[in-house]
Amino acid sequence: MRITVEVDDAGVAHVEMCRGSGNAIDLAMAQGLLAAAQECEAARVRAVLLTGQGPSFCVGGDLKEFGTLPRERLAGHLTEVTGALHAALRILAGLDAPLVAAVQGAVAGAGLGLAMAADLGFAAADAHFTAAYTAIGYTPDAGVSWLLPRLVGPKRALDLLLTNRRVPAAEALEIGLVSRVVAPERLREEAEGAARTLARGATEAYGVTRRLVGGAFSAGLGEQLDAEARRMATAAVTAEGQEGMAAFLGRRRPDYTRAAAR
Repeated sequence: MRITVEVDDAGVAHVEMCRGSGNAIDLAMAQGLLAAAQECEAARVRAVLLTGQGPSFCVGGDLKEFGTLPRERLAGHLTEVTGALHAALRILAGLDAPLVAAVQGAVAGAGLGLAMAADLGFAAADAHFTAAYTAIGYTPDAGVSWLLPRLVGPKRALDLLLTNRRVPAAEALEIGLVSRVVAPERLREEAEGAARTLARGATEAYGVTRRLVGGAFSAGLGEQLDAEARRMATAAVTAEGQEGMAAFLGRRRPDYTRAAAR
């Protein structure tokens, strides 16, 4: 089993990569991530926590597997791997449920894409990040060429993609690759706590907010303002919006899980 999925009583889906010390992505791993994303979508979870078992979060594609394939089969195989991986990322990006990632050790290649896809990225203080693609003559996948320039800017993105230099956790926080850096022994606890807090929140509003932010770089200001106005008007009359306002006026905590059940 390369991927495990457990949904807890708070509605948090715990998705863990568990394939050896580096959680390298082969075809089975990519297909497992897709199946996990589909399970999260079908279960209508309230938050997703993505982790990697062992000393490293994910070192990217399984180069040992790729290197054993004959040249005539390699391109087709890589198309299958990226097809499943990218389908998983599309599903996760389309959920209302926020995505939280807890990363430790080496984060490289597609692992970098998975880490950057998170809405909240927690990094252990000993984590380090490397693009790694061009070092072996490959090019980015897993949304790295889309996410990286949006997070760190195009010049810095090219620096990281062309030089493949290692970025320590402290610098990753400074340039916007991750949201928070924590002590290694507290990584899981902090990330899980954040996921459970988000699971108690306004899930539909989270989903709309994720999509507004995701589309902001391709929209003009006027278009974005129009989208915000439409979305806010719609949110105000949902069960979540009604519960949030009632809680504010009643000076109590909102119960969004109850609102979702209506």
